Amino acid sequence: MSAQQFVLAIDGPAGSGKGTLARRLADHFGFAHLDTGALYRATALLVLGEAGDPADVATAAAAARRIEPELLSDPRLRGDAIAEAASVVAAIPEVRRALLALQRSFAAHPRPPARGAVLDGRDIGTVVCPAADLKLFLTATAEARASRRVKELREQGAAAIYENVLQDLKTRDARDSERRAGPLAVAHDALVIDTTMLDADVVFERVARLVARRLKEKEWQQ
Repeated sequence: MSAQQFVLAIDGPAGSGKGTLARRLADHFGFAHLDTGALYRATALLVLGEAGDPADVATAAAAARRIEPELLSDPRLRGDAIAEAASVVAAIPEVRRALLALQRSFAAHPRPPARGAVLDGRDIGTVVCPAADLKLFLTATAEARASRRVKELREQGAAAIYENVLQDLKTRDARDSERRAGPLAVAHDALVIDTTMLDADVVFERVARLVARRLKEKEWQQ
């Protein structure tokens, strides 16, 4: 780890605001950013693109090993069908193992001039980067997260029924929390932030102050 490198791990369920926060922090502090959920979405996209079964271990693991960086920005990754399939492939230990080295390499070697890396996902603080300089766990009620998702979908011009979105979120939450490999869990040393009643700007300002303080502390220690 270089003298300037800083690793920030942000975990949480879908719709908690972790992705938005991670991107803003990366821009603000000059960090490289990896949405690790995009890796599982990309895996799902490759599987479904070949009419494969996301639950098939061999098919999903082979797809995970074929991911190219440019695929992570494919707009098709944002679709609900891909999100559902991604939750399925993410529960497969062989898929998680195939993607683990890639995630750890990103955190350990952010491309210059990045002074560090921020990764958001489900198991960053517990599995991918257990020695991260700062760990956050964002959460919110399922109802609040479903409302945010419905708003997002409707702004994109897509039809969205609140009850259906809420049920989908609850199903994904259960799958993410109950899987054997890298389950969604709070790291013992993570700061938990409930965003149910918090504006995104308030969360960003609060966390940005904390990151700035940790960066300064790290510089003093080196």
